[in-house]
Amino acid sequence: MSGPVLLVVAHGSRDPRHAETVHALVRRVRSLEPGLRVETGFLDFNAPAVPGVLERLAFEGVRDVVALPLLLTRAFHAKADIPAVLAQAPPRLRVRRAAVLGPSPLLLAAVGRRLREAGLTDADRSTTGLVLASAGSTDPEAIAAIADMARELRHTGWCAVRPAFASAALPRTEDAVRELRASGVRRVAVAPYVVAPGFLPDRIARGAADADVLADVLGPSPELARLLLQRYGQARAGAGGPAALSA
Repeated sequence: MSGPVLLVVAHGSRDPRHAETVHALVRRVRSLEPGLRVETGFLDFNAPAVPGVLERLAFEGVRDVVALPLLLTRAFHAKADIPAVLAQAPPRLRVRRAAVLGPSPLLLAAVGRRLREAGLTDADRSTTGLVLASAGSTDPEAIAAIADMARELRHTGWCAVRPAFASAALPRTEDAVRELRASGVRRVAVAPYVVAPGFLPDRIARGAADADVLADVLGPSPELARLLLQRYGQARAGAGGPAALSA
């Protein structure tokens, strides 16, 4: 596939597992589209930083970039941090910003995959309460997106689904687990709705101590890799994201 360079923009973390997971996801994207050039840039903590990647691409003569936020919802990073850093791109680069990853049926599929890998079968859903645990945000749009995702999951056969948050919003994971137990649910599973490991996913895991099942983070799942390519294609076609930031 020829076309604009895909720049995956990740948040970054002091936890080395975060960058390792991001790079594994990018490798899977490359394996699905060997002809597509895919680069990775981080907002903080990890190298390479987004501005440095943009400078390097411009120096190499690249003219067209699609920047894809590795974010599940439109919160502060999507609305402020990423637009600000992309606006500083060299003027000879045309940078188009793709939409964030959520919502998407592929994310529902990725959550389902991780729960099956944790030992749950489709037949278990009718007797299992699910906690969809995200990192959390103070942005009402992001909170609403998590609640919408929980409602979508409820329609896939779980006997109950509760959203939870590791920070900034309530309830916490452990509170949602207790609520499901108190309602009489026989089995409780926790699905971290986060891309990569780190401080807040670890808090989710601690909050899941009294759950029966804890799924893994979404990580380099096939569904997430396909979703990145889908968002890239939409941005390249001029749909699903903001207009070009520079030209």
